Amino acid sequence: MEIRVVGGLAVSLEARDLPLGTPKQQLVLAMLALRAGRLVTVDQLVDELWPNCPPPSAIPNVRTYAATLRRSLERAPGGYAAVVREPGGYRLRMDESRVDVIRLSAQWRRARELAEAGDPMQAADLLSQVIEDWQGSLLAGLPLGPSLLVHRDVADRERQSAVEFLADLYLRAGQADLALPLLRAHASQQPVREPAQALLMRALIQVDDLSGALTVYQITRDALADQLGVPPGTELEQLRGSALHARSSRKTFPPSRSQAAPPFPPGEAGPAISWLPRVVPDFVGRREIVGQVLHDITAGETGSPVIRVIDGMAGCGKTTLAVHFAARLADRYPDGQLFIDLQGHSDGGPIQPAAALVTLLRQLGVPASRIPGDLTERMEMWRRELALRRVVVVLDNAADSAQVDPLLPTSGEPVVFVTSRRRLLALTTQPPVSLSVLSEQEGLSLLTALAGEQRVRADVENAAEVVRLCGRLPLAIRLAGTRLAHRPAWSMSDMVRRLARKPAFLPQLRAEARTIVEAFAESYEPLGDRAKQVFRAFGLVTGNHLDPAMIAALTGLSFDEATDVVDELVDRHLVEELTEGRYRVHDLMWQYASELGMQTDSPAARSAAVDGLLDHLLNSVVRICASIEEPRLVGQHLRLAAPRRPDLLVVRQPGDLEWLEKQRLNLNALVRQATRQGHEELAWRLARAAWRFFYLRSYFDDISATHREGLTAALRSGDRHAVAVMHNYLASACVRTGFYQEALAHLNEVVSIRAALGDAEGSDRARVNLGVLYWLTGRLQESLEINQSALRAGALDSLPILPNLGLTLRFLGRYEEAMAVHRLHLFVARLKPDYFHMSNALGHLGGVRYRTGECAQAERLLRASLALRDRIGHGYARAETLSDLAGTYRQLGRYEEALTHHRAALEAAANAGERHVQAEARNELAQTLRAVGRHEESAATYRAALHVATRISHPFEQGRALHGLAQHLVESDPAEARRYWHRALAIFERMGVPERHEVRRSLAETVG
Repeated sequence: MEIRVVGGLAVSLEARDLPLGTPKQQLVLAMLALRAGRLVTVDQLVDELWPNCPPPSAIPNVRTYAATLRRSLERAPGGYAAVVREPGGYRLRMDESRVDVIRLSAQWRRARELAEAGDPMQAADLLSQVIEDWQGSLLAGLPLGPSLLVHRDVADRERQSAVEFLADLYLRAGQADLALPLLRAHASQQPVREPAQALLMRALIQVDDLSGALTVYQITRDALADQLGVPPGTELEQLRGSALHARSSRKTFPPSRSQAAPPFPPGEAGPAISWLPRVVPDFVGRREIVGQVLHDITAGETGSPVIRVIDGMAGCGKTTLAVHFAARLADRYPDGQLFIDLQGHSDGGPIQPAAALVTLLRQLGVPASRIPGDLTERMEMWRRELALRRVVVVLDNAADSAQVDPLLPTSGEPVVFVTSRRRLLALTTQPPVSLSVLSEQEGLSLLTALAGEQRVRADVENAAEVVRLCGRLPLAIRLAGTRLAHRPAWSMSDMVRRLARKPAFLPQLRAEARTIVEAFAESYEPLGDRAKQVFRAFGLVTGNHLDPAMIAALTGLSFDEATDVVDELVDRHLVEELTEGRYRVHDLMWQYASELGMQTDSPAARSAAVDGLLDHLLNSVVRICASIEEPRLVGQHLRLAAPRRPDLLVVRQPGDLEWLEKQRLNLNALVRQATRQGHEELAWRLARAAWRFFYLRSYFDDISATHREGLTAALRSGDRHAVAVMHNYLASACVRTGFYQEALAHLNEVVSIRAALGDAEGSDRARVNLGVLYWLTGRLQESLEINQSALRAGALDSLPILPNLGLTLRFLGRYEEAMAVHRLHLFVARLKPDYFHMSNALGHLGGVRYRTGECAQAERLLRASLALRDRIGHGYARAETLSDLAGTYRQLGRYEEALTHHRAALEAAANAGERHVQAEARNELAQTLRAVGRHEESAATYRAALHVATRISHPFEQGRALHGLAQHLVESDPAEARRYWHRALAIFERMGVPERHEVRRSLAETVG
């Protein structure tokens, strides 16, 4: 028996978990377990369960919980533990080493003793196992009282110390490649923990990533200032000095364009790209600023990044100026112009740096599947990409320096413009371009460009008054000038009278710009009722754009009516057309529209409008995704009623994934808005409907963001079915990004909920998914039992179960049984017929043949699998098939063909985004490189495989990489080789895989 408190409470007995009862009963067990063998008084238990105000029945309730626990443990065979009642309280009688956190703490202390006694290698081996087993916070998911919160805090600090101690051991041994995966994850969760940040800086300096080390310093310095109000300590300052000295002491030159690595992914062209909004054709004014900034950039090119900040009040033209600069520099920076609105002052809150990096990398053409999940790794990729390109980047509407810092380049020659309403002095040594309002002459020039030279010349005095009443703000002048252009009969004095007599509106904006609201109102008030309604509708939603069908859904208009009205609003400069059919409003205009709506429309009307949009968007996503996801399963999950506006769905074409691509940010924003404004049923359904698209495009951050919001909505609505759906698809994102323990927690919730609902099929389906996770995390026997049970039950379609079962048998070395299962898979797939599963079964049959040395048969099967995949256009598991074919060619001695297929496998694995396959493909390539005598490349490839596998806690590929590295080291450093083999053997023994025999033989030979 084992009591697990790390990551959540569980009692395991002979591979099954015992039921633990209510949360309060679980807290009683937790208190007893953490003090195993010691008395826990009734008073202590009462204080823990009811820390604020115990009910009169507290003591009888505690006795009931303890009695129930005692009976549960008595019924468990083996007599490993018992709850004993004693005067004043209770004692858990059991070996305390059977409580995981107590055992792990003891092992951590033992590792420290070994290191202090002069055996750091054995200490590191023991500690790496401790940290692997110590995942998650103590008693996660339980409402802890004061005593258990202290236990959790102590345990968290112990684990932090263990991670840092192990990383220090690795760094002292010169193994920064082993320390970095530990430290990146650890340091990112502890932004103000200076020992962790110092270790990360040491590791980065050790691998010669000086820019990365300096970035860690900068991020830590800002976090310390923001959260604690203190500067970095001595060690961090010393490490910063070391990095700066090392960087300045070596000569670095940017690679020539011919020598540089290709800036575009293999197979993709590299034309000039532009993501800029439409450039204002009538840009006027700011002549001195434009001339000076362009001269500084073009005359001062030094091979390093240029960062310029443009700040000023809302409506003063910051974005327009930044876009103008980017367009003017396009010829000199031909690799692209990027643009992102960071939404620093939007209602939904600023875009987080991690999400912004996804958008920017996608604009560069980087496939989503190649983008790392970790913020630090995303920053590194972004900076590597920028170092190889001449691009201009506009980071618009920044909230603060902390949001922008991770997005800034550290090398290369990019130009970055940052716009903000705040002064961001820490971003660059260059002084900011601080925009005030236009001069009177510049304002007149802008008004002339909009209203016409003849009208301004006819009444210069009143034209100047229009500019004055608009506060000389470009946005307000543009609105007034457009209004004049649409009213040729109006004179300048007419416009002056209208501006001057407008009542104050939105008084909170008047302190920022006394007359800008009057200018907005001058364009809004003359509109017809439908146009006013459409304009106010833009203020109802937090997404980044609307299209005509979405506008129609919001307002109740027909599609054609919505199109006509929004075109009128574009003509009046109340709405901006981003690209054809996509419309948005300036953030200040959005606030104006929003507050107009609150004054004009009832709360019920506003809520109904948003409901209509969400319903339309949900049904649009379902319609488009029908070509990429099984409609039956979607129907089971969503349980949709008929769409409210079927007339608007005719514009949505099934399979139009590019429309979904353009809606990606909208989907995130609207799921969040739906959750927070009481549209719970639509919130979780919209998240689930978009899942398949996000999954295929490898937008796993989006799955996590939308489904966490959806989970909140589902919990609030009390819909247990919806809660299970959200947990299930959160697990899918966790699996693809390597967060296996979190995925296990989500799937266990699904199993529990489905069982409680009496949904046997749903519960069985979740268990099969658990089987996949057990396989990935090395729990092969449990995976085998789940898949065998599901197959015997026959309640589910066998096609998804058979490949999982066959793969598990293959990993266990039970090749004949694996062949039988894969043949059955092929037979069932042929009966359907299901060509995807046929290709999968052929690939798995070939994989078994390759591992049994039957290379001729393996080649035929694997090539047939690839041919069928190419025919149906389905790339899933293509990387594994290519990797197995490469290994087959290696065994046949056809090394050039092997290397070609290894490269193809690595590319396919990167595009698929499955990290365990990336680790597998690298291990296979390393074997071939060693076979052809390229030993240094082979060892480096094994290290890369170990890095990936360790980062995602994938034990099998960790073991393979360790075994391969040991083979390289056995001649030069037999002691180190044995250390690697011992680590590999521990993994393989725990998994029960046949590779353990080969490792044992290698160890025996080195000892002999």
